[in-house]
Amino acid sequence: MISQPHAAILCSPGMGHLIPVIELAKRLVNHHNVTVTIFAVQSNTSRAESELLKAATSPKFCDIIELPLPDISGLLDPDAAIVTKLSVMMREIRPAFRSAILAEDSPRPSILIVDLFGTESLPIGDELGVPKYVYVACNAWFLALTVYVPILDKEVEGEYVDQTEPLKIRGCSLLQPEEVCDPMLNRADQQYLEYVRIGGEIPRSDGILLNIWKDLQPKTLDAFKDESLLGRVVKVPVYPIGPLTRSAQSASPTGLRDGDLFNWLDKQPSESVIFVSLGSGGTLTYEQMTEMAWGLELSQQRFIWVVRPPTSKRTDAAFFTSGKGDDDPSSYLPEGFLTRTRDIGLVVPIWAPQVDILSHPSIGGFFSHCGWNSTLESIINGVPMIVWPLYAEQRMNATLLSDELGVAVRSKVPPWKGVVEREEIKRMVRKIMVEEDGIAIRGKVNELKLSAVKALSQGDSSYNALSQVASTTK
Repeated sequence: MISQPHAAILCSPGMGHLIPVIELAKRLVNHHNVTVTIFAVQSNTSRAESELLKAATSPKFCDIIELPLPDISGLLDPDAAIVTKLSVMMREIRPAFRSAILAEDSPRPSILIVDLFGTESLPIGDELGVPKYVYVACNAWFLALTVYVPILDKEVEGEYVDQTEPLKIRGCSLLQPEEVCDPMLNRADQQYLEYVRIGGEIPRSDGILLNIWKDLQPKTLDAFKDESLLGRVVKVPVYPIGPLTRSAQSASPTGLRDGDLFNWLDKQPSESVIFVSLGSGGTLTYEQMTEMAWGLELSQQRFIWVVRPPTSKRTDAAFFTSGKGDDDPSSYLPEGFLTRTRDIGLVVPIWAPQVDILSHPSIGGFFSHCGWNSTLESIINGVPMIVWPLYAEQRMNATLLSDELGVAVRSKVPPWKGVVEREEIKRMVRKIMVEEDGIAIRGKVNELKLSAVKALSQGDSSYNALSQVASTTK
């Protein structure tokens, strides 16, 4: 009797990594008859991660083994970059992962999948004698840069951001030096060395899974098959298996969808509200938050704004005598803003159920940091974007969405270069929500939505790509 195929998936800490891994597990279990065990290195500070893991096991669709967080305090500087911290953490977790995956009471996997930061655990797949894959939960352009960076490391002299010409990656759009991902901003930093290492290790897998679909980036995907282009660097298959995203309702713990927010949304006209949320790391300076508030107010459009305390504080004496703290948005929003906009907008401190909001018919735009999970959630709900890249690979995502796919608008002055003023924010909001350009953008994002849904259906490209991966299990 042939046993059911079993996939072991290693996931690094962070909501941005955990969400696409859980969605991949769901697809394998529900559509490809593969059992799954997720080995999650869980952050000891993230309540959201705990809730997400709890939801994944109730009702149970896969096994989740939480690996103990390694103590890396003596291995790196306290102010080390996040890529450095994750790389060192995933390096130190290897013994615990190996012990857990080889434990006698654990089902022996027939396939190993690691995420971007788990590439140093690929040799465990060789030890088990099973196919090993890397899941890059991002787009094909970012994958191309990542696997090509060991070549750029030899070809480019000096800092990437100081180059006067765009960076050339075979078969891809030109990359402006200012748009490189964070690890490439400083070649002397350890995170750059880790990134180069990861780029060299990914092609040593038996295949690469991408959280996109074939029709999203066909030219870049074709470049991976061409031995004169990216096929020279990556000689293993690239499988576009997405978009793997959270669905409405299931994305939020029970009960969080109800309340004043959705009662208010239900009363708004169709596609009339812009949702402003810059992700879990989306903090602004006090000056930029002030301009954001005025821009939203001047646009005269309905909005929901998820706010976090700014990175810099007010300095006026009136504030210090007001007795207000960081948990009160009026302490860092312009005087009277909440009162003046109470009929057209809602300000939500810290967190809101993003997927449920984006899927609501009243939402007509998404002001986003354009992390890839958020990007896919916006596309799959047919919501055009204003892109506000902050960190990681988001500058590349912003260019892809606005310049190549045409489903987003961006500011004339990039957010990382200076303060984007209120008139520019007003312009972007109105362009998406009420101007003719916004209608064209909305049409393009709806076309992508339809192609994404089609790709995941049985017999279509993403479904077939994941079927090919599942078929390599023993």
